[in-house]
Parts: sequence; structure tokens; C-alpha cells
Amino acid sequence: MTGAGKPARFPGSAWGAVFVLAASVLWGTTGTAATFAPDVSPLAIGAAAMGLGGLLQAGIAAGPMRAFRADLRSQWPILALGTLAVALYPLAFYSSMHLAGVAVGTVVSIGSAPLASAIIERVVDRRPLTGRWTAGALLGVGGAVLLCLAGAGNADGGLRPAASTSSAPAGIALGLLAGLTYALYSWAAHRLINAGVPSRAVMGSVFGVGGLLLMPVLLVTGTPLIASWQNFAVGAYMALVPMFAGYVLFGWGLARVRASTATTLSLAETVVAAVLAVVVVGERLPEHGWVGAAMIAASLFVLTVPIPRKRTTAVAAADAAGTEAQGTEAESSLIPR
Repeated sequence: MTGAGKPARFPGSAWGAVFVLAASVLWGTTGTAATFAPDVSPLAIGAAAMGLGGLLQAGIAAGPMRAFRADLRSQWPILALGTLAVALYPLAFYSSMHLAGVAVGTVVSIGSAPLASAIIERVVDRRPLTGRWTAGALLGVGGAVLLCLAGAGNADGGLRPAASTSSAPAGIALGLLAGLTYALYSWAAHRLINAGVPSRAVMGSVFGVGGLLLMPVLLVTGTPLIASWQNFAVGAYMALVPMFAGYVLFGWGLARVRASTATTLSLAETVVAAVLAVVVVGERLPEHGWVGAAMIAASLFVLTVPIPRKRTTAVAAADAAGTEAQGTEAESSLIPR
């Protein structure tokens, strides 16, 4: 932090991409971690992870939240939308994984978020979709679809769903709801940061109030989390690592890249989740699943590798008498904004 509670600024949007990708790696561990507490309901897992993690966010951001409380109050409709989305997201996300399987639930939830973000930015903010973002999103969503198909395969061919086929449609519907709420709170947080509120104050407020909304759910469903040390360890890990540390990184990222770019970069979570499901859980990923993972990696390459713009000269030589020309160089843009 630097001066008056404002977040430290790193040059360029490349750092924003790095922070979002780091957060995505942490988030990708949640589905596998949840398998180590099979007797804990998805509602309890989601409420503990996002709820306690959100309260921790608010705890470390108490100072900036107080300093910028007037700014936050002036943006209360956006703040309220973000907090409601934060409260709904984990309940929909973990229920989706429970009903449709780790791979399918993760891919549908995270894979649908970039499209939802793009629609929100286009309709509300009137922002055009850049060709680079479109190419990256098409690659990423196409790869997510292949991973989803791999996850829906049978026992001989792919990642197996956790529940029966009859529950898969409900899991996919909840995954789409999770993707929408993820896009909504990402957009709301980015909008508040763009309004001049530091990322710590924004994330502390949005996730802190969202965490409070999840506490009644945790009180009703969370008894199994304290029934054994293993269940407790899973809950503590989910709250501290992917949700607390992950969303600190995500907040730093949202201060530097658009919400639609951030949600597209977070497709990396689906690759991490699929690889961990294979390596740790023992599920199988068929060939087209690996192709999907490669397509998602390619989309991240498209979105993050710097493409310098052509250098331009602002002032040409004035005359043959030797007037010195002065020029400027356009900055390189690492992520389309």
C-alpha cells in the first residue's frame, strides 16, 4: 500500500494478468480439496470458503474501508449488486460441482463467465469487444466446452460426474448461474475501483458484506465442518488460500485489467482443476479433454503476450535548416482495454 490507503501501482496491465492467473491457480484447487470432505454439503463448503474468506478480506481492509466509506456509500447500488452476487456464487458453484461433477461444474461455471462479462460491459458500459479479446475468448470457451464434454464422459472415457446423469442438467444450470454471478461481482468490483476506490477497500466491502450474508447458511449447514479434523482442515484451507489469498490477488488484477479480460484469464482455473482431478483424485481425461486444455492455454497466450504497437513520430522535421525533430513513442499495450 502507498499513501492514504491507495494500492501500490505496478506498470502496465501485464501485472494484472499475472495476479489474475495466480488467483486462478489457487481457485483451481477448490474442487479437489472439497473431495477430501465428502460428508460436508456443497452449501457448507461454499459458505465457509467464501463467507469466512470474505470476512478476512474485510478485516485486513478495515482502514481503507473507513477512509473511503463516503465513496462506497455513493456507489451503494453497485456495491449491493456485488455483495449479492458474492453470496450467491459459492452456493451455486459448489452445488454445480456436486450435481454435475468437479470437471463439468468448474468448466460450466468459469467457462460461461467471460461471455456474461462481455455482455455486461457491452450493454451497461457500452464498451466495444476488441478483436484480440474475441479471439482469446473463442479459444478459451471452445477449450472449456471440450473439457466439459470430457467431464461428461463415461467411466471408460472421461472425468466422471459425481452424481447420476439425471442430476447433471440441474448442475449445469447452477453452473450457468455461478458464471453469471462471478461476472457480476467482477464487474461491480472493477467499476468501483475505476470510480477511485482502492482495490483493498472495494474487495473488503464487497466480499465482507457478501461473507456476512453467507453466515446464516454456514450456521445451518456447517456442523460437519467441525465433526473431524480433516473436514475442519479442508474448510480452513478453502477460506484462507483460494478464497482469501486468491481474491486479494484478483482484486489487484481487477485494478489493472477489464472485468471481461479478468474472467477470460480465469479460464486457467478449469485447466488446473482438470489436471488435479487426474493427478490427485484419479479421474481420467480423454484426448479431446487435453485438446481443450491446450486451447485454453492458447487463449491465455493470446490475451497476455505483449504485442507492441508501431512506433510513431509526433513531430516531423520542420525544415531543411536543421530544426530538430521531436518524437514520442506509443506505449505497448499488453492486454486489450
